[in-house]
Amino acid sequence: MKSPWIIAFAVVAVVHLVLNGAGAQPWESISKCLLAPLLLAWVIEQKGPRLLAAALVFCFLGDLLLEFDDLFIVGMAAFAVAHLCFIRFFVSRGAIGRLARKPWLVAPFVIAGIAMIAYGWSGLDDALEPVVPIYAALLVGTAVTALATDIRAGIGGLLFLVSDGIILLGEAGRIDKDATGTGLAIMATYIAAIFLLTSGILDREKVTIAAGPGFDPTVRTDCWPVFPATKT
Repeated sequence: MKSPWIIAFAVVAVVHLVLNGAGAQPWESISKCLLAPLLLAWVIEQKGPRLLAAALVFCFLGDLLLEFDDLFIVGMAAFAVAHLCFIRFFVSRGAIGRLARKPWLVAPFVIAGIAMIAYGWSGLDDALEPVVPIYAALLVGTAVTALATDIRAGIGGLLFLVSDGIILLGEAGRIDKDATGTGLAIMATYIAAIFLLTSGILDREKVTIAAGPGFDPTVRTDCWPVFPATKT
């Protein structure tokens, strides 16, 4: 947490929220597009997983593309790829096996996703109708696989679902998408989401690496997250 990159991320996050509340363009958009790259620099500094780095690259592209109204769906596609990277990482760390043993973890997220789509469906543009269910499924996938892998990352996945859910309701006309409070809610939850996902993954990977080559990261044991060598 003493990394200059994460300190810069925190500063830019606060500045962005202030600019967002003030509606100060273009600085609001510029600061938003700095968030994911700063986390990416942190991941590279910490020698984090490539899938996490890729996810943050696509988050940056999504942030950039969503600044252009005509590229909204392309921006969604970039975020969809980011979620595929997150899901792929969590699956590689045994998320599916843990979810199979605790299927009840999935139900609340699936219900929330379906409810969100159902509530906003009639207000969506025709162009969005085919892609929203797919994107919602990816959001739910990130949330449940993250939660099955790491609590902190799981909270991040949940906040990502909340953030994009607010965007959906705004696009569907269920809430005022141009209201100051809406923009602040979207960005506050998004900033928290990418930070918690990133920091949760990095912390878990450090434990896995420190535990040595004989430690299977896909199996949660009674000594997790204490290193096997230090268990008493």
